[in-house]
Amino acid sequence: MRAIDLNCDMGEGCANDAELMTFVSSANIACGSHAGDIDTMKRTVELALANGVAIGAHPGYPDREGFGRQPMSLSPKEVFEIVQEQIATLIGVCDELGAALHHVKPHGALYNQAAKDRELAASIAEAVRGIDAALVLYGLSGSALIYEGKAAGLMTASEVFADRTYSSDGTLTPRSEPGALITELEQSILQIFQMIELGTVASTSGENIAIESATICVHGDGPNAVMFASSVRSALTTKGIRIQTV
Repeated sequence: MRAIDLNCDMGEGCANDAELMTFVSSANIACGSHAGDIDTMKRTVELALANGVAIGAHPGYPDREGFGRQPMSLSPKEVFEIVQEQIATLIGVCDELGAALHHVKPHGALYNQAAKDRELAASIAEAVRGIDAALVLYGLSGSALIYEGKAAGLMTASEVFADRTYSSDGTLTPRSEPGALITELEQSILQIFQMIELGTVASTSGENIAIESATICVHGDGPNAVMFASSVRSALTTKGIRIQTV
């Protein structure tokens, strides 16, 4: 039986984390930079523990006003430091609650820039390895982050998206462009099964791009996030695909 991870970004101030946690196998928890704080991290880790969900750090740029979605020009050393600091903060929370950190997935602009920028991606990978070489690094399928994670000796998880469209180069369509977000459930389900069963995804220009899928992201900040997560999980299990963490 095929298995796949279903992940969601959490601890970002949305009110539906408790509901979402019942449908996913991995939670990416904001570490206080783009969103979240210690109390929110504690509550979210407790929810993950209660639901048997793998806990991941979700470090982002120090950009609370822009929710970490504004590109920044930080040096590799600065990126290394902010990523390590955020991971360490969440590990401190996990240690206090008797939980273990499983993975790291960068957030927003940091994630998107690291998909293309090898030097930035290498800084993130080295930061993760410096904390714990056993942590799994989540990154966009086919991206520089996956390449550099493997080069650093980390286990990586190629991520695909249930609710985002793709540009012809395999990156996510920028949120500033029309059609970047998938809001229709049927379109989302069709895209998911094309990625899983055929190993391709249709770009906004109409061509099919090769893609590898180890983990599927469903965003938790949309108005229909819970319905999407529930329906995606149901569609996968109905097809005989087991939901489990990487």
